[in-house]
Amino acid sequence: MPKLFPVPSPLLQKTIFIAFVLLILLTSLLNSAMALGAGLVVGLVLGNPFQAHTGTISKHLLQAAVVGLGFGIDLYQVAETGLMGIVYTLVSLAATLGVGLLLGKLFYTPPRLTHLLSSGTAICGGSAIAAVAPAIKANDQEISVALGIVFVLNAVALFIFPPIGHALGLSQQQFGTWAAIAIHDTSSVVGAATRYGDEALQIATTLKLTRALWIVPLVLVSSLLFKDGQKKLSIPTFILLFVLASVISTFIPAMETVSPTLVMLAKKGLLLSLFLIGANISLSALKAISPKPFWQGLILWLFISVVSLSFIYGLG
Repeated sequence: MPKLFPVPSPLLQKTIFIAFVLLILLTSLLNSAMALGAGLVVGLVLGNPFQAHTGTISKHLLQAAVVGLGFGIDLYQVAETGLMGIVYTLVSLAATLGVGLLLGKLFYTPPRLTHLLSSGTAICGGSAIAAVAPAIKANDQEISVALGIVFVLNAVALFIFPPIGHALGLSQQQFGTWAAIAIHDTSSVVGAATRYGDEALQIATTLKLTRALWIVPLVLVSSLLFKDGQKKLSIPTFILLFVLASVISTFIPAMETVSPTLVMLAKKGLLLSLFLIGANISLSALKAISPKPFWQGLILWLFISVVSLSFIYGLG
């Protein structure tokens, strides 16, 4: 495996690798993008001393993290969005996936990478990619590229959405709805809406939960589309557990004290899985990546942002 710099000794490789793992598990210093970036540093520069194991571990850890995130979904809050909230999310989901498919054909992007980019843009960024990836058997390179693109656009949205909202005179309700539909990741939705106002935050958070619940049918459809000649549709076990987790968290009162801890552990697991995914990427695989997926992700994000804003602004 070609390296950018001389490979450190095996002992140093293991020490650095374990240090990153402990940094992720025991501190809150690394976010999703940083965890993926740290993994890429290990994989491309320092060398992954556990290459034979990290692929399998990251796959199962990713699925477990998705299940754990289900404990953070309150179905009562989802119901508060009403019929209009469901319509907003369904229409934006269908439009994003449809345009994403067309862009994939235009840019000749591999089908699985196209689907990951479209899924992440349509629903909730890294969480959607994490849920869909095992269902379509995406490889580490495809997952890493899709996550990297979504994280970059996520960061941009966090900073530019509030100024745009103020410049256009969007109401709290309008901005909250727009942020929930057009920003990928839940954390960035919350961050942008917090800067805009309390009402925007409440609306954005509630509508975002509704959007996140579409992960379930999306994973089922994804499994059907990428079943590779299998006669029967195989429903991923982890997505059923995700639904079960949300039901348990919503209807069992005692879970109010437990669910936040489970969600926190799930987020740690997601960070660790992102680190492992990055650590599995080789320089040769990185060189094979063209800039086209980034332009595809950017255009798709601009499409859903502009179209949703035009619709919401027109209703104001």
